[in-house]
Amino acid sequence: MSKQRVLLLGATGETGSSILTGLLAFDKFEVEILIRPSSTDKPEVEQLSAKGIRVRIADISGPVDDLVSVLLGVDIFISAISGTSQLAQMDIATAVKKAGIKRFVPCCFATICPPGNVMLLRDEKEEVNQHIKKLFLPYTIIDVGYWYQLSCPRLPSGRIDYATFPGMNASLHGDGEALNILTDLRDVGHFVARIVYDERTLNKSVFCWGDILSENQVYNILEEVSGEKLERHYISAADVEARVVHATELLREDPSNARTRVGVYSAQYDYSKYIRADNRPEYAKYLGYLDARELYPNFVPKGFREFAVDLLDKKVVRPYSSARYN
Repeated sequence: MSKQRVLLLGATGETGSSILTGLLAFDKFEVEILIRPSSTDKPEVEQLSAKGIRVRIADISGPVDDLVSVLLGVDIFISAISGTSQLAQMDIATAVKKAGIKRFVPCCFATICPPGNVMLLRDEKEEVNQHIKKLFLPYTIIDVGYWYQLSCPRLPSGRIDYATFPGMNASLHGDGEALNILTDLRDVGHFVARIVYDERTLNKSVFCWGDILSENQVYNILEEVSGEKLERHYISAADVEARVVHATELLREDPSNARTRVGVYSAQYDYSKYIRADNRPEYAKYLGYLDARELYPNFVPKGFREFAVDLLDKKVVRPYSSARYN
């Protein structure tokens, strides 16, 4: 039986890199990547090509029919496009439909959150998802909660600064007790490979997770593993909501400002995760998601404690660095 051909957009990004690794390790697909013409000479792309991964080139913002010709022969299309480019998937989905692709996986890969003015980023993703359904395009929506890699506060000793994303907000929110779906970024691709291989997930939403923890529990585990004491600074629910209002007002004044848009995303993430407590299994199942841990009991992802040990052993790559290609 021939392998299904998977085409991945965004393979050099954070989520896309994990997905590519997971697809290749699963060894049940012919894996190719789609890149923009401007990216052909990037070292990351050249390294992937040197490993024997076929590269397709297309201007995803160009005419739909031109994109269709590049997509022919593909069985599964996975989008790991950047967070600020979500709506570019509208034309991509149309092209995927015209090309006769059997499954489209849009770029969700985020926390559980309902549509409708809770998170701007979720609403942009949902606009794409609704377009997919209008097209009668076979799909799978995959959400992964929040990464371990973005959930750790700094240690007083600075031992994990090498892997800490600059400018990360280390404060706890509300009482720090809201439970959250968390996943090691390194495991995202292993989940995705299993999900897109599975006919049970066609036209379904699936959530993945490695651990379900509150911010207080994250601090407790990191203290236990490191032997260091962490100071805990809490932001009240009212202050979290005020930050959302302020960020939203700034974006309204300057809608084209990308930095301001990211600020809205960040403030609304905190509000959704820690104040509304959206990002938890019970709510995911209420919204109709399947649980990947129940679908694939034989795959055991890293728990947060195991991740913390890796972090202290210098085995974790800082998000949004080029270290994984070195």
